[in-house]
Amino acid sequence: MADGNHSGSCLCGRVRFTAAGPLRGVIFCHCTQCRKQSGHHYAATDVADGDLTLTGSENITWYVASDRARRGFCRTCGSALFWKANGSARTSILAGAFDKPSGLAGERHIFVAAKGDYYDIADGLPQDDGYDGTRMRRR
Repeated sequence: MADGNHSGSCLCGRVRFTAAGPLRGVIFCHCTQCRKQSGHHYAATDVADGDLTLTGSENITWYVASDRARRGFCRTCGSALFWKANGSARTSILAGAFDKPSGLAGERHIFVAAKGDYYDIADGLPQDDGYDGTRMRRR
């Protein structure tokens, strides 16, 4: 878990953010939606909404990906930035959008049963077939 203030942006810089306070470890999501949107898998942390400050929020487009969540990206450069579960008081932020040093570290892999067939997961982190935010279905 990374503490302190962490800043980042999209590729073109029109969307900037600062996350204050503790960040969750990075969760690597291998679900079909994350793979299709990113071309690989998502690597994201999250922060309490009250600890997230956005600049350029008018440049964010929110795509309603399911009846459960939406995905935020820069409407100019297309950078995937956020994942937000409906009704949640936390926002997931893609780890690659943070400026260095991020202080982030991997925590676990989720939806590994849906991962791409062109790579292996060999980093020793826990692997789960699903994720609901509280309970994991272990491999």
